[in-house]
Amino acid sequence: MQNIKMEFTIEHTWDDLPVSHKPVTIGLKSYDGGLLMVVNAPFFNDPPAPLGEPGKPFRNLWDYEVVEAFFLNDRTEQYLEVELCPHGQHLLLLLSGKRRVWKEELPLEFEVTRMETKWEGKAHLPWNYFPPCTNKFNAFAIHGSGDQRKYEALHPVPRCELQEGQKPDFHRLEFFKELNLKRLMGEDWKQPESDIWKSQAN
Repeated sequence: MQNIKMEFTIEHTWDDLPVSHKPVTIGLKSYDGGLLMVVNAPFFNDPPAPLGEPGKPFRNLWDYEVVEAFFLNDRTEQYLEVELCPHGQHLLLLLSGKRRVWKEELPLEFEVTRMETKWEGKAHLPWNYFPPCTNKFNAFAIHGSGDQRKYEALHPVPRCELQEGQKPDFHRLEFFKELNLKRLMGEDWKQPESDIWKSQAN
């Protein structure tokens, strides 16, 4: 099963318009004890790098250039949010209920290869971080500064659902789409229990 990979391409802005550059791709594949998430993205270098140490968690990373992935159990609204920056910083959040963070700045094995106009990131996400029965997914990319800030989504808000004056909101869980991890792991696979999420339930 090791060679099976899922690949997702972020081809639209958060409000469902085509992106104007080579799109960000996110690959997921099995690795020992979890998923390997591989990001390939253009490198805009805008805004400039966060002041935090590469390889370490950085608060409010969403204010910088970042690619994000959300792994959701849509019945409980428990989810893992993964934020990866081309400068090497990361931020992992566990949420129980929409926008309700209960654990953050989890450690992460994350490597970045950065070139002049593109970057690749590899993050090892242990099963322990995933909420029980993870079954939905969305991914996002952000870059740019001021009124040139761009918000992009794998599964955007459909044009017909937009309200006047609406702002980007990556926690619209109703627009997430199915993620069938058995396609990666095999039909007999069962998601390992998480001590971290179990502690939240107690």
